[in-house]
Amino acid sequence: MEFTRQYLPLEWEERWRKEKERRKRVIEEGGEEGIEQDKRELRRIVAYNDSRMGLMSGRSNKEGLEVKMSGLSQEGTEERMSEEACGDEGLVHMYHSDMYPNEVFKTLKEFWNSSLLTDLTLTTDDEISFHVHSPILAAVSSFIQERLRDESAERSDNDKDVEVQRRSVSLGPEVDHVGLQAVVEFAYTGAVLSLNKDSIAQIKAAAQALGVPTMLHLCHKEEMMKEVGSPAREEQTIPSLEQMKITLQSIKHLWVDRVGCDVILDVDGASFHVHRVILAASSAFFRGMFTCGMRESNQIHVALPFLLASELEALISCSYSGTLPLSWDCVFEITCMALQLQFQPALSLCLDFMRQEIDASSCLDVASFAEAYGISELLEEANDFILRNFWEVSTTAKFQDLPAEKLLDIIRCDGLCVPSELAVFRAVSSWVEADPEERLGQAGLLMTGVRFPLMTFREFREVRAINLRMECFGNKEVELYGSALKEFGFSLPKTQDQGRVRHPKDALVLVGGDQLNPDAGHRIASRELWFANSLRSGTGLVKQMEWRRLGEMPDKPRFRHGVAAMVGRLYVVGGCYFYTKYDMMKSAYSYDPVQNSWKRLADMQEFRSNFSLVVYEEHLYAIGGDKEINTNLDSVEMYNPGTDSWSFVRPLDQALSGHAVTVTDGGIFISGGFNCKYECLVSLFLYHPERGTTYLADMAHDRAQHCMEPLRGHLYVAGGMCNLRKFYTDQLACEVYDHVADSWTAFASLSVPHVGAASVVLEEKIYVLGGYCQDDYSESGLVHRFNPSTQQWENMGKLPGAVTDICACLLRLPQHFRL
Repeated sequence: MEFTRQYLPLEWEERWRKEKERRKRVIEEGGEEGIEQDKRELRRIVAYNDSRMGLMSGRSNKEGLEVKMSGLSQEGTEERMSEEACGDEGLVHMYHSDMYPNEVFKTLKEFWNSSLLTDLTLTTDDEISFHVHSPILAAVSSFIQERLRDESAERSDNDKDVEVQRRSVSLGPEVDHVGLQAVVEFAYTGAVLSLNKDSIAQIKAAAQALGVPTMLHLCHKEEMMKEVGSPAREEQTIPSLEQMKITLQSIKHLWVDRVGCDVILDVDGASFHVHRVILAASSAFFRGMFTCGMRESNQIHVALPFLLASELEALISCSYSGTLPLSWDCVFEITCMALQLQFQPALSLCLDFMRQEIDASSCLDVASFAEAYGISELLEEANDFILRNFWEVSTTAKFQDLPAEKLLDIIRCDGLCVPSELAVFRAVSSWVEADPEERLGQAGLLMTGVRFPLMTFREFREVRAINLRMECFGNKEVELYGSALKEFGFSLPKTQDQGRVRHPKDALVLVGGDQLNPDAGHRIASRELWFANSLRSGTGLVKQMEWRRLGEMPDKPRFRHGVAAMVGRLYVVGGCYFYTKYDMMKSAYSYDPVQNSWKRLADMQEFRSNFSLVVYEEHLYAIGGDKEINTNLDSVEMYNPGTDSWSFVRPLDQALSGHAVTVTDGGIFISGGFNCKYECLVSLFLYHPERGTTYLADMAHDRAQHCMEPLRGHLYVAGGMCNLRKFYTDQLACEVYDHVADSWTAFASLSVPHVGAASVVLEEKIYVLGGYCQDDYSESGLVHRFNPSTQQWENMGKLPGAVTDICACLLRLPQHFRL
């Protein structure tokens, strides 16, 4: 499910609850006048909510970012300032399913086809009847809407014993069954497939009589096509999904105005006027209640004493909009009710929220919730998050409340990620010291989960100090140090099996590359593909990666090429196979890991090396690069996998090579690189294939042939080379970009040079792989990993093959590769 999100102040939820209490009080005290005042106030609140949601429905995340950065939108600037003032805490995330209108109208059409919950009969002059749902027709027809408004104005809110009544409308002779059929079709699908030269007069007459202006516009377009010729009809009309969004918005306004609402839910002292067909379309519980012959199926008032009003109100609103305001303060309660009442769209949004917003302070709650309700996929993701971020999790208050058996399960797991085994010991010690009277007795068992043989002698001295301090608590005798010493000093010789071994779901894949050799004639570029099957933690800070050979590229070896993963396939494009200006390539291949097969694709328009290849909106983009020695490019090519073709899009503002490119929700970001004079640059800009370039704050340091990766809403830049008078030297300084502040700050520098290295983000850590030293052209072949929790670089061992001008990406491999 696709979704977008926006942020609202945390006070929104409390404001909504207070609003519900106010509405109830106004109605009780004001009678009919109070009801009208309540309607006006509810319309005001929904309009405010709609205006905040306009950013989601009207433009994408990346467009919103561009508006904020360029400062062209006063509204966007004011909104950003208010959000920044709130801070990260105290923000509600507005989750929205873009496909919800399509899903709900698909269900509504099924109801219509089965005459399920239809409450309105439309009869033409030739006595042909259509049984429909009144709010659906009223959303597109002003004629039907006025009928419902008049009826709603006449109905008394206190008629509790009145049963659901069917409505009937007889239409005049200007509406025949062909025209009416088209109007009904339009209401349920957002399209009029029956519109053609033979039916246009009938459809136009029906649209005129029923007050459907959009259909009149379609008819006008059809007439223009007949007279002068025009592009195909689908290019002239509003896409059906967009029309369904408009129709759903109209239904929502009917709900706000209580027009056509045919059931009142009495919950927790509050009353909700709703359309039963909308509830039934989004909730299996209400579908069963209203369609299976239960007593409530014919009642106007339905009492639901076992529910809470605030959660139900959020779910009802989601039924009309596909939108939920969620925070950690309310998501578990709303999810519980969504499960109980089987609101599947809302449930999907709640689970999306938990997956996307999970952090160290919430992951334990998510895991407990998922386990309690049997949501296996969410439980797996939450447990994996705990293992990946154990050190951060162990510093939270909720960690101190973990049951001993849960903590033991976590620390015994091979996949536990920690800077060293000492971190595990510290976490267990802090858990025990949080309640020593109760927990000292469990400390011995918990210590069996700490792998003392993986500690250095220096680390073990801290174990002894903490152990002696723990023995001072209470009168309980706790023998920890002796058993720990025995395991540390007298265990079997250290083997790989004693380390912690983690198997990431995504495999880090290395493609091609080069080995530096002073004798160019002995240099051999690589055709090999390798992948990291597991990550291993050894004694102290020792880390290693288990590399496995994946295979070879077809055709020639290549380096300074482009690599990307899209929809489960690996793409390898361009690059060089040797060292002269005639050895550049424009060929492209894709690799299917499921079939373990390669496919030759269409060639690029231009030869390219030292360029960047990225995936953006399900297309590949080859950006800049060298086309021959000392000549770089400003052109950008887009690959369409549907047509297997490359086409030029908007060029860069200047020729670039050796630059770094990454894609986030904000768009395509490009940093540094060589200009046409082969000077290293400090620039950062946002590139769009149609709109061009938006320049952002410059980096503090110039660099080229470096790495840039997105992590936790920031851009991290590391490695590469920089200008040194008329020469180049290694760039060890690293910096991170904050797009909200449009500014750079430094973070931990690299300990060794990485020029022409590859990089990826795996499990929220940045990997910089290989490269060389510009000062002496020596190879390091090392892998360094940046951990944002510790703000330190870790040595992850050496590469298995080629070490420089390599490319890497993440790819999901079939299980048989990993066994």
